[in-house]
Amino acid sequence: MYILKNAARNITRSKGRNILIGIIIIVISAACAITLAIRESANKIVKSYVEKNPFKAEISMNRNKLMESLREDDKSQEEMINAFNEIKSITEEEVKSYGDSKYVDSYYYTLSLGINGDGLTEATDSLVKETTTTKTTTSTRKFSGGAPSGFPGGGPGGYPGGGSSTTKRTTTKKTEKIYNEKASKGAFTLVGYNSYEDMKEFINGEYKITDGEVNSDFTGNYAVISEELATLNEIKVGDTIKLVDTDNTKNTYELTVTGIYKENSDESNKVTNMFSNSANKIITNTTVVKTILEKNEDLEATVTPTYILKDMNDADMFASEVKTKGLGDYYEVTNNVDDIKEATSSITNVKNFATTFLIVTLVIGSVVLIVINMINIRERKYEIGVLRTIGMKKIKVAFQFMMELLIVALVSLSIGAAVGAFTSVPIANNLLKSEISNAESKYEDASQNFGMTPPDAPSSSSKSSSKSSSSRSSRFNFGQSKIEKVNKINAVVNIKVLGELLGIGVLLTLLSSLASMVAISRFSPLTILKERS
Repeated sequence: MYILKNAARNITRSKGRNILIGIIIIVISAACAITLAIRESANKIVKSYVEKNPFKAEISMNRNKLMESLREDDKSQEEMINAFNEIKSITEEEVKSYGDSKYVDSYYYTLSLGINGDGLTEATDSLVKETTTTKTTTSTRKFSGGAPSGFPGGGPGGYPGGGSSTTKRTTTKKTEKIYNEKASKGAFTLVGYNSYEDMKEFINGEYKITDGEVNSDFTGNYAVISEELATLNEIKVGDTIKLVDTDNTKNTYELTVTGIYKENSDESNKVTNMFSNSANKIITNTTVVKTILEKNEDLEATVTPTYILKDMNDADMFASEVKTKGLGDYYEVTNNVDDIKEATSSITNVKNFATTFLIVTLVIGSVVLIVINMINIRERKYEIGVLRTIGMKKIKVAFQFMMELLIVALVSLSIGAAVGAFTSVPIANNLLKSEISNAESKYEDASQNFGMTPPDAPSSSSKSSSKSSSSRSSRFNFGQSKIEKVNKINAVVNIKVLGELLGIGVLLTLLSSLASMVAISRFSPLTILKERS
């Protein structure tokens, strides 16, 4: 108790020195509060983005390896197509087998199926193969009783005794369509999805709804078609289209069109191709595709799986495991790890900058406090000598000096935390403003790509439609992180940050006191008093 009272008395006695120490600690604590708050905000945003945009692995065709193999064999275009058709497709059983992995949290897959349409005009400029066959026939005529009138002597053609020969050539042209059997057995490609999160083309803006919307019921008989297909067949949202099994025309399926989409393709494609790549792509859900497959066991759908990985570091391990389980040489496992790192790179850079600044601040602050404390020890050498002479142990003398510094540090930390809390919001908001704006823009773009109006955006449709669309938009994240602005966070300097600040204050106090303890332990009481006298 005596040590605490003496420490408090010494603080008021040496006001100038303690005010200087207090100002230094206030600056350090304010800087630490701001950097810790920025780190906390950045961590929340990155965590939110990763939770809503998990690390994914997908199995796709390794076209580069395939083309290299075909070029080495010097195959013609027709041989290339046939070789591609011979590559074994991934089955649902294999998809499930690959998903049974310690690296996989969950997985889903889309089903693509070639199908025909009843009364639907196909948008196509297909590749055709034209072959020409030439047939030559020769016929001979014989004459009796000499040559016919008009012919000299031995008859025409130099045949003695009469006769003639006629040669006829017949040219036949045959046109044969060469196509990729895996994707184009029918005039149209029917693609089934499980959820909005599966529909990457809409999320990244490759496809965008221009009329209607993508229905949220992924079990009903609904479909979304391209603008080109809708224009060719004069189809509007709400109309019904009829699809026909490619092998059995008796199997028909009716789907209600809930939306019409447009492919945002490159300008080069718009010039060189009459139709976009997705012109004949009809989008539905996996329930519809499985229903078609159940009615005709001879049909085979193309399976495109996506695996949700538990951790970023599992991507390479999962790819190796899938290859071990028997994935074909012409398939590869790709992931979005680099994409997520790129998407959060700005925030990560801000966090790294804050961390570096925090370390520099702590190092400089610690050095300054140690120097000031050492000067303080030397100025109070006589006081230390008196205390040691009357019998106070070294550890208690050092503890008194530590308590003085701790009291000043706690008061200064409180002031610094308040300053940091007041200034951290605008500073963090300005540093993260660009990234937050980009993230919100991506979310709104994805929402509009699905034909939905963001909750905070005006709609040109009726009020009821606007409310319905807004409510649906608010329920789905569309694979994008809906990030709130930093100035909407109630308290950037939260309990966690205050706890970290307290730890920093105690750490600085201990480091400074440690230097004091070393100096005090070297002082001899008799020598100090003798020098004083």
